[in-house]
Amino acid sequence: MAPVPVAGPVRDPQRPSSVLRPFVDLLGVDSASLLLLLGAAFLGGWVDAVAGGGGLIVLPAILSAGLPPHLALGTNKLAGTLGTLSSSRAYVRRGIVRPRAWRAVAAATFAGALAGTLLVARVPADLLRRGVPVLIAASALYVLLRRRRAGCPPDDPPPRPLAGAGVGGALGFYDGFFGPGVGAFWTTAAMAVFRLDLLRASGLARYMNFISNAVSLATFAALGLVDWGVGLATGAVLMAGAWLGAHSAIRFGAPFIRPVFVTVVLAIAGKLAWQEWIR
Repeated sequence: MAPVPVAGPVRDPQRPSSVLRPFVDLLGVDSASLLLLLGAAFLGGWVDAVAGGGGLIVLPAILSAGLPPHLALGTNKLAGTLGTLSSSRAYVRRGIVRPRAWRAVAAATFAGALAGTLLVARVPADLLRRGVPVLIAASALYVLLRRRRAGCPPDDPPPRPLAGAGVGGALGFYDGFFGPGVGAFWTTAAMAVFRLDLLRASGLARYMNFISNAVSLATFAALGLVDWGVGLATGAVLMAGAWLGAHSAIRFGAPFIRPVFVTVVLAIAGKLAWQEWIR
C-alpha cells in the first residue's frame, strides 16, 4: 500500500511571518496593516518631497491600523516631521533653500502652526474643509498657466517680507489646524509671492512644512496624542521615501516636478471634493 502523504503545517494567514513578528508584537497591529502602513509611508514620503500631499496617503493608513482619529492626527505629525526633515535637509544641503534668508517667514510659520494646533479641537472646520478642494485645484491651474521665470538669487532675502510673514502665519495656522494640501499651497505661494522657480518653491515648501509639522508634533505630544511606536516606524520609512523624492526632484528639476505636482494636487482636490461634497 502506498504511503499516505503527510500534509505540511497549515499557515495561518493572520499570523505574521518571522520577519514581521517583532514589529507586529511591538506596534500592536496585524501584519497586513503593518505592510499597508509601511508601503503608504514610503509612497507618501516620495510624493510629499516632490509635490506635497503625502499626508493624505499616510493618514488613512495610520487610521486603518486601528488608531482613533485624534491619536492618528498626532502620530501622522510625527511621521510627517521625520519625512519633511529628510527632504528639507536635502534641499538645504544643495543650497536650494537658505534658511537664514527665511527667518521671518519661518517665525511666522512657527507661530501660526502653534495657534492652529491649539485651536483644532475648538473651532468647527466644516466650511474650511469644503473650500479646500477649490483652493487646491486653483494651485494646479496656477502652475499649469504660469510662465516660467528664473528664481531669485539664493542669498537674497525673500521679497515683500511683510507679505511673506503673512503667508507663513496663514499656512502655518492651516497646517496646525487642518493640513491637507498645505505643501501645494506653500509651493504655489512661493512662486506667486516670493517669485521662486518651481524647484526652489518645492524646496521652500518642504522646509516650512517641516517647521509647522514639528510645532504641531510638540503640541500633540504635550497633549498625549502621539503613538510613538507607530509614528517612529512609519516615519523611518517615510524618511527613506522623502530622501528619494527630494533627490529625484533636485536631479530632474521643474520638468519632473511640474507633472507630478499637477497630478498630485488634482488627485487631492478630487479626493477632498468627494469626501466633503458628494459622499
